[in-house]
Amino acid sequence: MSDIKILLVEDDPSFGTVLKDYLQVNDFDVNHAIDGVEGLEMFQKGKYNLIITDVMMPKKDGFTMAKEIKAINPDIPIIFLTAKNMRDDVLKGYQLGADDYITKPFDSEVLLYKIKAIIQRNGINEEKFNQDEFTIGNFHFNAKLRQLNVNGKEHKLSPKENELLRMLCVYKNDLMPREIALTRIWNEDNYFTSRSMDVYIAKLRKYLKDDPDVEIVNIHGEGFRLVAEDEAPENE
Repeated sequence: MSDIKILLVEDDPSFGTVLKDYLQVNDFDVNHAIDGVEGLEMFQKGKYNLIITDVMMPKKDGFTMAKEIKAINPDIPIIFLTAKNMRDDVLKGYQLGADDYITKPFDSEVLLYKIKAIIQRNGINEEKFNQDEFTIGNFHFNAKLRQLNVNGKEHKLSPKENELLRMLCVYKNDLMPREIALTRIWNEDNYFTSRSMDVYIAKLRKYLKDDPDVEIVNIHGEGFRLVAEDEAPENE
């Protein structure tokens, strides 16, 4: 069993049991509550990485429970499950801080991918953004000193260049979502901050061109990916 603990709040006992078993088979530690009241009590007593909750439940609905949970811990990721596919419900869920929203019936594998993406994103945010030293191909990057070195050649980075490269390194060889970088570095995600980030990406590309095996790839509409190997492949 992994260290990832999920609180599942679902009033349908048979569906709840099946979903709990499926998640446990996929190596998650799962507690199952049968309504919003029990879900809130479990949350207050335990420590969870993610909440999956139905919307329509007796005693306390999923939206009300989620609002109360977010008041306790605004950073806890929440996925809403619902039999409805109504625009107002979807909007209400996102307004409450939902990380995702799935309409029943759904593909269990899709839910699994969504869970893993959310956990990975939150795990990176919590554990790695304070890392100061990185190896990028032939480069050594010291984020504390804002220095990027390759073969004795040193680049002194501006604060935003520094934080953007740090984020790219954290997500190395994976997608760095545009909106996460903008919110974290510029504190706002809009047209102007997005264009500003593109300018800084272009500056970083100029620094990194000294190593042809390192590249910042644009993932259209999604973000950027720092493609780099930790070490050069051995000659055959």
